[in-house]
Amino acid sequence: MSRKPDDVSTRTFSWGQIKWLISPDLDDEAKVTTGEVIIQPGQGHAPHNHPGSEEVLYVISGEGVQTVGEDAEPFTIREGDAVHVPAGVVHSTYNTTWRPLRLLAVYNPGGPEHVLDTLPDAKILGPGVAPLWSQAN
Repeated sequence: MSRKPDDVSTRTFSWGQIKWLISPDLDDEAKVTTGEVIIQPGQGHAPHNHPGSEEVLYVISGEGVQTVGEDAEPFTIREGDAVHVPAGVVHSTYNTTWRPLRLLAVYNPGGPEHVLDTLPDAKILGPGVAPLWSQAN
């Protein structure tokens, strides 16, 4: 199965965007969810966990800080780095630079992505619709 980014919806949030490219919802035989996450400059998502799924993050481009663990010290992530987040472990990602931070996110098994659609700032744009982003001051 091959899928292009313009073939799927874009999830937008106050901090950035996500495109789920492979997921059990899109592919009956898929067991994992894989997508591109863009975290805008100076933005990040709140600490959270995925009780039933591990997550792997691969930094496509940009730089930021990552936490893995409730009381863990933040560490720098850069292009080419990979991060493993065990199931149920609290984690967060923040973009500390002026460039977008682009990540490949993989959930195993897929499923935790559904909770993102219920967040108060979540918007789902149809396939091919470009998201708009503006910096909050």
